Amino acid sequence: MSVPARKPRADSQRNRERLLDAARAAFEATGPEVTLDEVARRAEVGIGTLYRHFPTRDALVEAVYRREVEALAATVEPLLSQHRPADALRRWMHLLVDYVAAKKLIVAALSGPTDDLYAASGQLITTSLDALVEAARAAGDIRPDVDAADLKRLMSGFFAGAGEPGWADSARRLVDILMDGLKVPVGV
Repeated sequence: MSVPARKPRADSQRNRERLLDAARAAFEATGPEVTLDEVARRAEVGIGTLYRHFPTRDALVEAVYRREVEALAATVEPLLSQHRPADALRRWMHLLVDYVAAKKLIVAALSGPTDDLYAASGQLITTSLDALVEAARAAGDIRPDVDAADLKRLMSGFFAGAGEPGWADSARRLVDILMDGLKVPVGV
């Protein structure tokens, strides 16, 4: 007979969230070499609290990475409910640029294997992009012959220089140019 898992205490959950927020901010400010002591200090918790939640550096880095991709995927429904589908797609692709910028910092801090981590995040991104493209096509906002795989191929080129100065602004401009090209031609 197994005992059901109990929910984490509220203070424990708050500490976990603070650690994840602090880690992301530390990666942005300091880079992948940030120390775990610095992350704990930023989260205003002791190092023991950090290790209770994340027994290794890679466990913390992976949790930050997963949280980032889950947050990106969670934007799909709100964007579709608040904007026309093509605008939701454009806004989501701008968020994808931000995600890729953060990912570059986070992934550089990993020391272990990443295949499972990348597979899970890739599936979330693909599912999100599929939903947005389908909604935009169904609304007649974009060409009917475009599919998510086309956009993934195009976007992979946008990310080639990720991390270089000015890259994110350039990638957002390219997203806007791409969206202009996806519009249904007049008279079709």
